Amino acid sequence: MGQVSDASSDLPLQGAHIFIASSLIGAASGVDGSFQLNDIPPGAHRIVISMLGYETASIDTLLRENQSYDLDLRLHSIVVELEEVVINARLARRWQRRLKKFTRLFIGETINSQYTTIINPEVLSFKSRLGKLSATASAPLIIENRALGYQLHYYLKEFFYFGTTIKYDGEPSFTELTPSDSLEWDRWQSNREIAFFGSDRHFLLSLITQRTQDEGFQVHHRNSMEPSSTRFQIDPARLIEQGPTPLEKLLSFSRILEVTYDNELEDESFKKWQRQPNWQRPGPQRSFMELNSGPTLIDESGEVIDPYGVVMYGYFAFERIADKVPKEYRPPNWMP
Repeated sequence: MGQVSDASSDLPLQGAHIFIASSLIGAASGVDGSFQLNDIPPGAHRIVISMLGYETASIDTLLRENQSYDLDLRLHSIVVELEEVVINARLARRWQRRLKKFTRLFIGETINSQYTTIINPEVLSFKSRLGKLSATASAPLIIENRALGYQLHYYLKEFFYFGTTIKYDGEPSFTELTPSDSLEWDRWQSNREIAFFGSDRHFLLSLITQRTQDEGFQVHHRNSMEPSSTRFQIDPARLIEQGPTPLEKLLSFSRILEVTYDNELEDESFKKWQRQPNWQRPGPQRSFMELNSGPTLIDESGEVIDPYGVVMYGYFAFERIADKVPKEYRPPNWMP
């Protein structure tokens, strides 16, 4: 529980949105600025506070089980300067081309991406030069995912693309959509399970609980991602060390980690994304991981605490926003 107020006047703020990043957990502040977040699982979380006319703020905190916390949150007001609107057909076409490219890179190219839409693309601004593309958003992106049954408010901090490198960072808040009928609800439940199994979160959770083989993962060490590079199997238990707190683990390895998920095959859209020939048979989902700057922390929910701590390649990189489920999601009857 806690209270949100204006940093300058100390007056309470009504209608601020407070949420746990990447989760379904959120609340709005009342008339007196108070709010309450319930049923938060223990672990490392980012609490995000957003309100129109104020700078979005966030707090990284470690929440323990069976403890309550009282947060005093203060927001700083900002002056929103409206950009000059220039009506120009050529500029409009260029913006549309950049939007199409951004959507492909950010939402992804999986089957789920075909049912995922950015509702308010007009908040996006792009800069493109010499093959580089960057994007900013003047308001949270509202993303409707009719494949998984979620609406996301995505607070985009950074998006950058150049060559084969894509970097994006932001805070998503999930809410569940209302299904049109029971068939759509059943389809959402099935798609959520498919999105979870074989994902980077599924892998990290199985790594923490030392169940990689039981969950269908094979782990190898490689000197590089070149086909001819040395490849040998390693004990996954060696990849995880105890972190600074009981709720955090340290992921540590050198060079490249190859992760193969045997329980699902690559889909057709992955072959297209990889520029593979159509006649090539699909194989098990294979991904590669590389630590950006040494060992990095992950929490009990399988979340990498530093958004740029791990660089993903292969299938983990192929699945993007359209394939994300909330951090607390677990398939029914699945025991970690």
